[in-house]
Amino acid sequence: MNKFYIFSSPSLRAILQFSIITSLLFVSLVGHAKSVEALIESSADKVESENKKQRVFSLPKPMLDELMKNMVLVEAGSFAMGSDSPLARNREKPVRQVSLDAFYIGKYELTQDLFEQIMGWNNSFFACDKCPVNNISWFNMLLFIERLNSATGKEFSLPTEAQWAYAAKGGNKSQNYRYSGSNNINDVAWFADNAKNKSHPVGLKKPNELGLYDMTGNLWEFCLDDMSRQAYTFTESHNPFMGDKENLKQKAMKVIRGGGYEFSATENLVFMRDGATNNVRMADIGFRLVMSKI
Repeated sequence: MNKFYIFSSPSLRAILQFSIITSLLFVSLVGHAKSVEALIESSADKVESENKKQRVFSLPKPMLDELMKNMVLVEAGSFAMGSDSPLARNREKPVRQVSLDAFYIGKYELTQDLFEQIMGWNNSFFACDKCPVNNISWFNMLLFIERLNSATGKEFSLPTEAQWAYAAKGGNKSQNYRYSGSNNINDVAWFADNAKNKSHPVGLKKPNELGLYDMTGNLWEFCLDDMSRQAYTFTESHNPFMGDKENLKQKAMKVIRGGGYEFSATENLVFMRDGATNNVRMADIGFRLVMSKI
């Protein structure tokens, strides 16, 4: 004989109670999962932050020795900054006397091998170890210098425009040449007439009076200063600087000096100046280091 089991229908109250309990359990589980996820993410972020803090930048001794050997002393002195040449533009006027404390400056434009050793990457055009690094922004240069200082314990920087101009003119050994080191641009520079539309390894042309290479031509070089067409009127006469050293990382137009491989002889005259934003990357812009002391 078959048996039939009769199940009574659950009451509406029981259904509601079960639904509420299930919802509360789901919310609790979701909340717990999110808490665990947040904890994991927080731990990962903390580890990554700690790793960044602990990251050590290093420079092999042979590279450090070569770098230091190539830092040239520029003795303190004064010079006429700017030009009254008919070829000078308003941005290069007025001529004024400027005095500077002693400093060291790189014999060469910063090369790709040194940049890559510190940064771990190199996106330069015309790639070669001893070619000047390019296709990097002014901000990239600042970060490189921060890491280089950490690796060496030195005080490297970008040059102020006044430091760059004084060194390019030969410091207190200046012969007042039209270009940095000669009145004949072919002696000292890669420019539009001989560069074949590219930069070249550093140090292949003749140096200027201080033994500095490629201060004319090859690559334009970023300076520390903000670009202003009236800078020569506004800034002080001793160790002049245009900008805010306490807030260097704000977006700004920066001075570039020295001319480049795509530019004519006139555009490479030693007093010529121009500007580029500090986030721009160009194949014809690089930099060289200065150092306040050894």
